[in-house]
Amino acid sequence: MKVVAIIPARYGSTRFEGKPLADILGKPMIQWVYEGVCRSKLIEDVIVATDDQRILEAVQSFGGKGVMTSPDHSTGTDRVAEAARKLRAEIIVNVQGDEPLIKGPIIDKGIRPLLADDTLPMSTLMTRIEEVKDWLNPHIVKVATDQKGFALYFSRSPIPFPRDLHIDRLESNPFGTKRPLPKRVFKHIGIYVYRQKFLQQFSKMKPTPLEKLEKLEQLRALENGYRIKMTVVNYEPICVDTPEDIQKVVTSLSHPH
Repeated sequence: MKVVAIIPARYGSTRFEGKPLADILGKPMIQWVYEGVCRSKLIEDVIVATDDQRILEAVQSFGGKGVMTSPDHSTGTDRVAEAARKLRAEIIVNVQGDEPLIKGPIIDKGIRPLLADDTLPMSTLMTRIEEVKDWLNPHIVKVATDQKGFALYFSRSPIPFPRDLHIDRLESNPFGTKRPLPKRVFKHIGIYVYRQKFLQQFSKMKPTPLEKLEKLEQLRALENGYRIKMTVVNYEPICVDTPEDIQKVVTSLSHPH
């Protein structure tokens, strides 16, 4: 079963224009992502899908593969779907272009469920939330699952919410207590593994009410009755949304755990 990873990378960003080309220790961010994905044992090909000639040239300059896609896509998934249409691959992995610390072995954990069960349309990853401030942070997406590891719901709200948790105490000292949260509290990691046929269907579906409300594209699959398999990994993502986030990545690379 051929597995191809596609990294969507656009130049225009309201918070950080030209983000994929941002320099991190002498290499553009897109190169860090590309090289991290290449460490996968299950992915046969890695392609950057972009709307900008500068990004394409940067990818080609370090020996990577890139393709030009329409500048009109509103989401990275649509960009990935366009690039995937021309490929003979059964499984497509959508790897965000703003996660320079991502590593192949982590991605492989998201791919394995689709290799093991050909009825699954898609899968993604999650990791435990350790700190209350992350649980309360609307920029960190939480996920609740059923007993078989399928997503029940994704939200920017703190879910699941323990009834007996004294939120007033936590809010007055959100940095103080390290592990007051139950074990089944997870944050979503934005790597998506799709069966090619489902990806093409998904990109044609209209945005759904909850998706529009939470601004979370994966809710479209759940609202249309499709199952999303979740896999727990031990990985702390650092997403680059602003120029200030570059320093966090540099610090992490300079002081690996």
